[in-house]
Amino acid sequence: MDGSPLCGDGQQNLMSPSGTSYSIDKNSDLGDMYFNMTNYAGDTLKMMCMMRSHHMLTDVILQAGPEQFHAHKLVLASASPYFKAMFTGGLKECDMSVVKLQGVCPTTLARILHFMYTGIIRVTEVTVCQLLPAATMFQVPDVINACCVFLERQLDPSNVIGIANFAEQHGCKELHEKANQFIEQHFRQICQEEEFFQLSAMQLVALVKKDSLNVQDEQEVYNAVLQWVKYDEENRRPKMEHILQAVRCQFLTPAFLSKQMKSCDLLKKLPQCRKYLAQIFKDMTLHKKPCVKERTPNTPRVIYIAGGYLRNSLDILEAFNADDKTWTQLAKLTVPRSGLGGAFLKGMFYAVGGRNNSPGSSYDSDWVDRYHPVLDQWRPCSPMTTPRNRVGVAVMDGYLYAVGGSSGSEYHCSVERYDPDEDRWTLVCPMRCKRLGVAVAVVNRMLYAMGGYDGVHRLNSAECYHPENNAWTPITPMCVARSGAGVATLNNFVYIVGGYDGSKQLNSVERYDTENDTWVFRAPIRISRSALSVTVLDGKLYAMGGYDGSTFLSIVEVYDPVRDVWEDGEPLTSGRSGHASAVSYHQCVIHCDQHEHSLSTESSLGGCSTRPSNTLSALTGTTMNGGVNHADTRTSGVGAVSSSPFSGPGRGLPDGSGPSQPFGP
Repeated sequence: MDGSPLCGDGQQNLMSPSGTSYSIDKNSDLGDMYFNMTNYAGDTLKMMCMMRSHHMLTDVILQAGPEQFHAHKLVLASASPYFKAMFTGGLKECDMSVVKLQGVCPTTLARILHFMYTGIIRVTEVTVCQLLPAATMFQVPDVINACCVFLERQLDPSNVIGIANFAEQHGCKELHEKANQFIEQHFRQICQEEEFFQLSAMQLVALVKKDSLNVQDEQEVYNAVLQWVKYDEENRRPKMEHILQAVRCQFLTPAFLSKQMKSCDLLKKLPQCRKYLAQIFKDMTLHKKPCVKERTPNTPRVIYIAGGYLRNSLDILEAFNADDKTWTQLAKLTVPRSGLGGAFLKGMFYAVGGRNNSPGSSYDSDWVDRYHPVLDQWRPCSPMTTPRNRVGVAVMDGYLYAVGGSSGSEYHCSVERYDPDEDRWTLVCPMRCKRLGVAVAVVNRMLYAMGGYDGVHRLNSAECYHPENNAWTPITPMCVARSGAGVATLNNFVYIVGGYDGSKQLNSVERYDTENDTWVFRAPIRISRSALSVTVLDGKLYAMGGYDGSTFLSIVEVYDPVRDVWEDGEPLTSGRSGHASAVSYHQCVIHCDQHEHSLSTESSLGGCSTRPSNTLSALTGTTMNGGVNHADTRTSGVGAVSSSPFSGPGRGLPDGSGPSQPFGP
């Protein structure tokens, strides 16, 4: 036996008459008992701390400025590799009775020494600025960690850039990464703070280049850069051209670009910048594929599903968390609806049109409601110019388009678009034919309308809307006529999934190549169905719910375009058809803690949040010139939006929500 206590099943935890806690291990083969005094090390340190305060057996004096501190070399060397090297490595300090320390103030040294003897450290907004550099110099990891935990909890739009710089300067990798993640997620608030305007041009470029900036649209980034330049226009104007190339101007809207080139006073002084933007504007109007990719915010990815039909129209709104594969019930629609369309625009989920087919109520709707993902609240918007059931919905150039649909027995070829800034709907050029249950998608600023039902036939025809000349032109028809198909855009291809051909539900999938105007079949879904919704998440298609001719489905199939394979996904909480779906890459109520909720609410409502008291000016002020090494993933764009055209059964069939003329499942 080596005399070391062994722990096992025979261990007992006891308390001595004097109050000392200890444990006994009786598992020795020789019948020995091993006593482990639980508080021995702590009690010993307390005694050594008392002895230090009375200068008993101390063998070194540390001097910081004019003040001296008695200490024990053994304790210092045990707590700090810095002091261990100093006193055991053959350095001159080994034999010195007084060691002068540079770069640390007396108060901070006193706090560090107190920790070495007690394991206790108090961190405040005032002390952290000195504690972290000192703990880094003396290599005291527990104090470093305490400071980092404290600073992480202080992260706020007003100080996060300074904290990121501070963490980088002192080698606090984890804190630096978390501060950078905070910057990415709260860019909208941070770009209004003084720290943002104190960034160097190099720092600003590094920031706006990041794929993972959490912005609702690129206009937010552009405006932030503009305000940064105007903050010190005389000195910063020459840098505008270089910085502007870091902004993904290809994802600004043509209307916004045109307005900037005409009326922005700063751009009038910068002909090269205007020339650069003019070329981007020209490429947009020619519908060229952007040479840069959309941003992909490193935020929770959520699929929202609204409404639908299951014996009656539904008022449910659910969110699918892609991280933990769970569904969460959210605020209900104000009115039950099926055959509605849905899309995300500027961080809000829009539920458009549809039909309220409930006991005692049956009507097609012109209603439009907007859902706030952080507040978990619905708000009404201006209604459309006409009711639209089984409407196709998509987002293009910052507008929400509502395409086709029906009102009673009237089928629509009309198209209208919604301006969220003005809360107004405007009719645009109608389609070349009426389309109910039309599949709608956007690629490179072109709005595609495919298939549908004109009141007589299921259609395989397709057409494309050009916003510049407000006109529709025909494109190559689909291989199969269908209405009520799911549709989504992925990698500049349009996928048409399932649907109804007038006699049966379909499982076929077609992919449209917008550049070559060609259709090809891809792997079919495993369950034939119509009135499903399809959306894109993490580079894969999600085909959700629908109607197979007899049953309302809860199944979800997930398509991998690389392998051309459909696989099972997490099913819906209940069967349904005619629902709307869309994907958000922004913060939502199911992921927000209280602080996140406050920041997100401030951002979305344009108000002010109640911030923690920050007296970190000494930290942020002294580190602003330090470099920011921002680690370099998507705003909800047209590729993440899926309308859910509904092609439910006609009158007398299980759905009961069809128009007055037979429509078919």
